[in-house]
Amino acid sequence: MSKKPRKNIQVSLLHFFNVTLIPLQEKVNFARHLSIGIKSGLSLLDTLDLIKQQTSSKRFSAMVSRIMEDINNGQSLADSLERFNYVFGHLFISMVRVGEVGGNLSGTLAYLSNELKKQRELHNRVKSAMIYPAIILIVTIGITVFLTLFIFPKILPIFQSLGVQLPASTRLIIQTLSFLDNFGFLLLVSMAVFAIAVRALLFIQKVRYGMHAVSLRIPFVSTLIINVTITSFSRVLAALLKSGMTLLDALVVVKTTISNLVYQKHVEQMIDVVRRGEEMTKYLKKYPKLFPPMLVGMIKVGEGTGNLEDNLLYLAEYYESEVDETVNNLTTILEPLLLLFMGVIVGFIALSIITPIYKVTQGLNIR
Repeated sequence: MSKKPRKNIQVSLLHFFNVTLIPLQEKVNFARHLSIGIKSGLSLLDTLDLIKQQTSSKRFSAMVSRIMEDINNGQSLADSLERFNYVFGHLFISMVRVGEVGGNLSGTLAYLSNELKKQRELHNRVKSAMIYPAIILIVTIGITVFLTLFIFPKILPIFQSLGVQLPASTRLIIQTLSFLDNFGFLLLVSMAVFAIAVRALLFIQKVRYGMHAVSLRIPFVSTLIINVTITSFSRVLAALLKSGMTLLDALVVVKTTISNLVYQKHVEQMIDVVRRGEEMTKYLKKYPKLFPPMLVGMIKVGEGTGNLEDNLLYLAEYYESEVDETVNNLTTILEPLLLLFMGVIVGFIALSIITPIYKVTQGLNIR
């Protein structure tokens, strides 16, 4: 088997199990350190060697070594990065290529580093907002497992020996524990197979497209997805245009940076519109639910005045603040719902244990 097919298989496996080879912060540091080194007068090879010595990641150090070998053999930095396209992505490589061709690699890398940093901060804010709900969910599961698997089995023989009439909730837990005892391993295997099957199905583009389309119809979730996507779209497009790319070439790269397949399809159709010499807003205004009027209006003004990059940067900042507000609203709604869910589940388990105990004490008092 040749090296290329083997690499393609490895990359597919990494995508299947959602493994990130190089953290985004590592790429931010790489772009920033490259920019600083080149700006200070160091050659590209010397800068790469310095980065290689400073990095703590063996995998990233090996990548830098391969890049240095390619440059020594006469390749450009962008061509060498193409070897690691699955790590750096089209945006990173395209901006490096434009910087090399335009003779402003240091400035382009500095701008790229700043934009990648903003992307990381945006993703971190969305993730951090989900931490508290996740903790509530984990605590609920932990308490439930502790009560049902450790406390309940110890007191159950007492109830049975005293011949207490068990309430329906207690009998339900007994039946559940009996089912898990008999079929627990089979259930665990079935869940694992189901998870892998779902993950495999998501590799089918039509299935993934359908899931993305459905997600754009869910209240609050759709608002968050739209705002995050528009923020990314505006910021990346502005960065590429500022680096010297044409609008058509920039849209081709933007398409590869968008994860939602519905938006990818729309960007693909936008590319056809621009290729025909028409304005991008002519297409955008047909889909007001996905491309809000403010976005369309600001892009139209930018296209008319030749100030599209600055308008896109303003839009990115505006929709980023909208993401923060949406995340805060979503968290505000989720927190009480999860607390209520926790109270119902834990309360049900607690009552299933306490009610038989109360019946036993009542029986003893009567005697």
